[in-house]
Amino acid sequence: MKAVIMAGGMGTRLRPISGESPKPMVPLLGKPLMEHILELLRREGFEDICAAVRYRAGDIMAYFGDGSRFGVDMQYRVEEEPLGTAGAVKNCRDFYGDEDFLVISGDAACDFRLSRLMEEHKRRGAAVTLALYRHSEPLRYGLAVTDGEGRIRGFVEKPDWSRVVTDLVNTGIYIISPKIMELVPEGREFDFAKDLFPLLLKRGELMLGLPMEGYWCDVGTPLSYYHCCADALEGRLKLSTAPGFVPRSGEDRDAPAPAGEESLDCACRSRAELMGQLSELLMDMGADYSDGLQLQGPRFHLRISPLASRSALRISVASQDAEFARELALSARDLARALEAGPGQNAASVP
Repeated sequence: MKAVIMAGGMGTRLRPISGESPKPMVPLLGKPLMEHILELLRREGFEDICAAVRYRAGDIMAYFGDGSRFGVDMQYRVEEEPLGTAGAVKNCRDFYGDEDFLVISGDAACDFRLSRLMEEHKRRGAAVTLALYRHSEPLRYGLAVTDGEGRIRGFVEKPDWSRVVTDLVNTGIYIISPKIMELVPEGREFDFAKDLFPLLLKRGELMLGLPMEGYWCDVGTPLSYYHCCADALEGRLKLSTAPGFVPRSGEDRDAPAPAGEESLDCACRSRAELMGQLSELLMDMGADYSDGLQLQGPRFHLRISPLASRSALRISVASQDAEFARELALSARDLARALEAGPGQNAASVP
């Protein structure tokens, strides 16, 4: 089966983490986000892959090459000018030909059963099938409204709470029938959500929305990135991780209180300013501010506080799993260094 990976974005909002690197190359547990996507595609039977690239395309092509190192066949199509999501995929039309194919972002974190999406698409003979995800805080996503048979009846783009009518968000993962790509104009920006999908609704084409089991996160901001790291470390997101580290499964979530602690220091220019930035980012994750900055999960207790003796922060993680604690502490320090470096700077240069 064939898949197109959309990997052309700059990831402006993620610059405090990514610096000048393309967004698909942002590391998650020791591997670029796009490498995790490739591994997912291979497991689900999608081994013929084309990446639509634009920003720093050479970085992506140099790392992934022909795909043989990852067990897939890789091709690339480079956008000379921005073409939008649908336009970038149409630029790959010589790759997908007349076959139904999957579209997925190279900068999302996901462990869906993608083969199930293709099976349902073919069974129903749909023009397009969208992977949907139930989200309790859907405000920054596009929502898909479906009927009792899974047919999409409408979309609501990034609503406020007064306009939220469903918890099903559009993940940007689609199975596409090539015939609908003929509606995408040549040589100009054209998006799936903004342009093509409303057009398909007007034409009465069969658009399906399939709620998926598993994990999905749009890694678009430093907060979502750190949240995703914590979820991967705890096993809520199932990944093939870098050698030497295996995230804990969710089987022992009710284990006794953590024992042992990993502590790291992060030097900074202004302790109070950096603490303010971290507090703002972790606020939506339920952080407590009564005694330093604290965040507690089922198997960890993270505490970040300024040192009295010098301009630095102390990052401590308590957990029963020593390697888990160290990985989470390192992730928190990387986040603090990225915030200290500022947008567009290299966090590795921060002591």
